[in-house]
Amino acid sequence: MRPEELAALGWSWLYIFSVLSAYYILRPIRDEMGVAGGVENLQWLFSGTLLGMMAVNPPFAALVAKLPRVRFISVTYRFFIGNLLFFVLLLLWATAEQNIWVGRVFFIWTSVFNLFVVSVFWGLMVDVFSSEQSERLFGFISAGATLGGIVGASITASLAEHVPAAYLLLGSAALLEVAIFSVRRLSRLSGALRRRATSQGETAIGGTVLSGLTHAFKSAYLVNVGLYILLYATTSTFLYFQQAEIARQSFINRGARTVFFARIDLFVNILTLVAQFFVTGRVIRALGVGLTLTLLPGLSIVGFTTLAAAPTLVVLVTYQVLRRTGNFALARPTREILFTVLPREDKYKTKSFIDTVIYRTGDQVGAWSYAGLSFIGLGMTGIAIAALLIYGSRLWPAVLIGATVANMLTGAARRARPLVYVPESLSDYVDVIDPHTYRVIDRYRTGGRPQHVVPS
Repeated sequence: MRPEELAALGWSWLYIFSVLSAYYILRPIRDEMGVAGGVENLQWLFSGTLLGMMAVNPPFAALVAKLPRVRFISVTYRFFIGNLLFFVLLLLWATAEQNIWVGRVFFIWTSVFNLFVVSVFWGLMVDVFSSEQSERLFGFISAGATLGGIVGASITASLAEHVPAAYLLLGSAALLEVAIFSVRRLSRLSGALRRRATSQGETAIGGTVLSGLTHAFKSAYLVNVGLYILLYATTSTFLYFQQAEIARQSFINRGARTVFFARIDLFVNILTLVAQFFVTGRVIRALGVGLTLTLLPGLSIVGFTTLAAAPTLVVLVTYQVLRRTGNFALARPTREILFTVLPREDKYKTKSFIDTVIYRTGDQVGAWSYAGLSFIGLGMTGIAIAALLIYGSRLWPAVLIGATVANMLTGAARRARPLVYVPESLSDYVDVIDPHTYRVIDRYRTGGRPQHVVPS
């Protein structure tokens, strides 16, 4: 971290901490409501989630086209706050039978909510920070998300058996308001951070309502990013359904089921936090974006192979925890770097479309594939083998993305800074050099006094 980045990093941390705390308060409640409505009905809820994503994307794209980023982010988050307050009233007033249907609607809503609010956050991050900064800082920023997940999951795990779910939703709404405050402060810092006029970051981005959809399929690069995410979501849904079935069989009490889901979330976030502080940045810098993207598919191949050989509760939960940790600690921050080289319109619209509609399409494929495999009599072993075949195909888009992004990042770096010969004695200090006067015009990597650079 460099001194001029600290303020922006602090507000980024508070922003994602608030968002993920809000979500992880809701996530175990959502999971329990899904089980209460019947595991056999979950695929219909996933279908409803995809329809919800498709319905929400065009209005969001319209906001992005017409409003400055602070405005459309604030409007989006306050829309979800209003929804949460409405659910509080429904849960307090509904009968036990009505609560099942409220729970199903809440399941769909939360599944839309979580991808949108997180995608909006990362859209702002790839707009505020450069490609070079993202490789250094996104692991650290992701740790703020994980810490928020730990706090949110801890709140639900400790209170779910004693406090009605409706009251926990109020805490989630308050945290989203903190996120809105953080966005406003962060946006004021972004102009100086990226060395561009502040007004550029606060003007409307423009474009059409459907540009996020069309751009996602026009570029081979973005098609491969979407395919990578689609395959991840498909197999994640397999694991989610197996986890839900085990929870239904193991816990009769609804509060106990909520605590079970919250504790899994807690373990995932604790492991992720450790990895993000000590592993993420080092791995991305050492392996590069392309190779880092292949780590999670490799882990998943090993995990599904183990699950096929020993389909037990311990193996399933252990693999689920390790896989989600690998996603949050390595795959997610690395995926976000992929969007730093895109135009601003694509950072918000196309990225949002891929993160939400494409992701939920993967959920849909996974949900109905799981239902079909179960219908023909396949158990956990057979489903694990099917997932293994799907995951093997995920390595190829990861390799293609890695090769493409390496070229794009190199090109972006060349466009961003002049290529000037730097004597070896100064290579540890020099960052950017004025090509006309050969004077150091940017920061120093390891400190030192201002230097003149003599051309070769």
